[in-house]
Formats: sequence, C-alpha cells, structure tokens
Amino acid sequence: MSYYGEKLTSQGHKDMYNLPNLLTISRIVVIPVIFLSVYITSMWWAVFTAILFIVASITDYFDGYLARARGETSALGRLLDPIADKLLVTSALVVLLAKPGMVEYKISFIPVIVILCREILVSGLREFLREVNVGLPVTRLAKWKTGFQMTALSMMLLKGVWYWGGIGEFLLWIAGVLTFLTGYQYFQKSLDYICETEKCAKVPPMPKLLKTKPVVKAEKALSRQKKPAGKKPAGKKKKTIKKAK
Repeated sequence: MSYYGEKLTSQGHKDMYNLPNLLTISRIVVIPVIFLSVYITSMWWAVFTAILFIVASITDYFDGYLARARGETSALGRLLDPIADKLLVTSALVVLLAKPGMVEYKISFIPVIVILCREILVSGLREFLREVNVGLPVTRLAKWKTGFQMTALSMMLLKGVWYWGGIGEFLLWIAGVLTFLTGYQYFQKSLDYICETEKCAKVPPMPKLLKTKPVVKAEKALSRQKKPAGKKPAGKKKKTIKKAK
C-alpha cells in the first residue's frame, strides 16, 4: 500500500472512533441488554433497562450536536445515526409486544404497528432515493415524533415500577399519529421519483399546517430539478418606439 493510501486509512480510523460516532455506536450496543428484559422480569432489571434506554435516547441528540460543534462529521456517522435510532426504538417496541403486561390496553398495539411499519417504509424510500441522489431531509415534525416516541417508551419500560405506564400509552398514541403524518410526508415527496406517469403521482398534498420549513425547501428543490437545464426563461421584450422623422 502506498503512503497516500496508508494516510487515508489511518485518517479513516481516526474519524471512525471519534466521540460522536462512539455515542452512536453505544445506542446499538445497549440493544441486547434492553431485549433481555423480556426474560428477566425483576424490578431492578426493569429500572436498569429504562435508565439505559433513557441515556441512549439522550445520546441521539448529543452525537449530532457534538459532530457539528467539533467538526467531526463523517460518512460513518451519517450512516449509523438513523440505523441506531431505528434499532433502538424497534427493540423497545418488540419488548412491549413480547413482555406480558407492558401494554395495558390491546388497542394500544395500533400505534406500535404504525411506528414499525413507518420505519420500514422510510428506510425503503431512503434507499431508493439514494440511487437518484435525492435525500429526505428530517423535518421538525419528525423531531417532535422522535421526542414523543422516546418519552413514551421510557415511561412504558418503567411500568410496574412507577405508575407511568398509562401516561406512556397516551404519549405513544401521540407518537403514532405524528409517525403516520411524517411517513405520509416522506411518501408524498418521493412519488415524483417513483411514479412514471402523472396520474400515479396525484396524491392529496399534505395540509399547509403540517408543512414545515424543511419540507417547503425540499419541495422547491425538487421543482427546480424538474426544470429543463440549459434553457433560460424568456425575458420580456422591450418595446422600441420609433421616432418620427
């Protein structure tokens, strides 16, 4: 290997093990411990699991903040961050489904299924749009959705220790509604690249109240990409007045 290649390799390892990436990786490491709560039903393990989940949820904010503040953004971080979030939330939802008594009302399984289906849908859309060099920006509504998800799951993991399970289920329903709305947003924006006919892309638009600034910016960017390149918009013709001789 050449010196230049060795330098790139060492730099890549250095970027891989920076603090933001380690925080992201820590969210993946705690997942097996959280899943063990299905088999270990003691109170102290429930508290330990809930604390791990809360700490892991907090790192979801700090890894991105530290990466931007310290100038340590990397391709690995951009890859692992959404994966770690989805794995953490999915593992907690599986615990709620598998462990008896975690969900008080069976109707509360509806937002659980909605969240799981939305995560799979958005992952598929991101993978497809990556092939056409189009990204799905995270909207403010999606950030609120993540906050409600993490808070609700933290409370529900503590069910049986403190009576927060009922509040957690209520917040889980709010998270389910926000999850559905954000999934609809992403799906509606991606139809321009999925459909090959205009009729296919005619889907009811998202209400204006739910259109945050990132969504509006993304829609404007998509509209600019559709315009044919190399053609300048025709300007207004200047009227010339001939002087009478």
